[in-house]
Amino acid sequence: MLNEQPVISIGSASKNSRRKLPPEISILGVLIGISLIFEVLGWIVFRQSFLANQQRLTIIILQVSIIGIIAVGVTQVIIAGGIDLSSGSIVGFTAMVSASLAQNLDYPKAIYPTLTGLPIIYPVLAGLLVGLVAGLTNGCLIAYTGIPPFIATLGMMVTARGFAKWYTRGEPVSLLQENYAVIGSGIWPVVIFLTVAAIFYIVLRYTRYGKFTYAIGANVQAARVSGINIGQHLVKVYMIAGLLAGLAGVVTSARVISGQPGMGVSYELDAIAATVIGGTSLAGGVGRITTTVIGVIILGVVTSGFTFLRIDAYYQEIVKGGIIVAAVIIDQYRQRKRRKI
Repeated sequence: MLNEQPVISIGSASKNSRRKLPPEISILGVLIGISLIFEVLGWIVFRQSFLANQQRLTIIILQVSIIGIIAVGVTQVIIAGGIDLSSGSIVGFTAMVSASLAQNLDYPKAIYPTLTGLPIIYPVLAGLLVGLVAGLTNGCLIAYTGIPPFIATLGMMVTARGFAKWYTRGEPVSLLQENYAVIGSGIWPVVIFLTVAAIFYIVLRYTRYGKFTYAIGANVQAARVSGINIGQHLVKVYMIAGLLAGLAGVVTSARVISGQPGMGVSYELDAIAATVIGGTSLAGGVGRITTTVIGVIILGVVTSGFTFLRIDAYYQEIVKGGIIVAAVIIDQYRQRKRRKI
């Protein structure tokens, strides 16, 4: 009698062999699609190439690098089930503080005449410290008072902006040291952004901090039962977000070679938009740094593409808002589909 062979269902085999594509691939496809749309429109309207202009592409990357630094911190906050509306105001305040300590030696109108000419490490550390304290305040309010993240960070947004204006009574801080300006010149903002992204990609993917962040965002009750100190961890998450906003403030002031109270306005919205466009779920528990990086670039391409097509800035804001809403709708659809499964 012949040995019976196991029967393999073609349908089940094909189903098992079907693998989901990494989220980076789908988001990258969106980036390529948007870029090609602007390329075609450029040839139709102006007979010019959008993608072949190396200077334009360089400007896009430089423009989004500061938003990208903030977005790396915002991504962690959203993965943990929170939100951060204060990052743009923190950028403005840290830019003022760090710039005031980086003014040229013996500048007669310096904010701190006796501190002019300090080594560059001091203004940088001062800016990072301001961001860290702001993030610590956000985290403690959310973790230990029960205030919703939206309200706590909204309060910090208003407060930090007020501090930025109060610090010099609304006057800009100018004449910064050349060594300090190097931080924001050339390719350095991009290097800083990519370095920060690489570090926190590893942290979220391979460390206990990352596992706890995902666990809290996915199911806070289950995370508490499993022994995670929810309050302590949320403080860490918001401190990191504040620290990165402070770093963005330092880079911003170094790039403009001045500190101004209005720096960072709406940066928090752009960072949240880039994070959501990159596929991070506002429901928490889902997101990646790599997709956020692509989302930041998508936002930069859209903004640059509208400028290339000479579309008025007002319409740009309208379309940007529509993109955010569309990304959230898609996220909600994915959440419902995941629950059904």
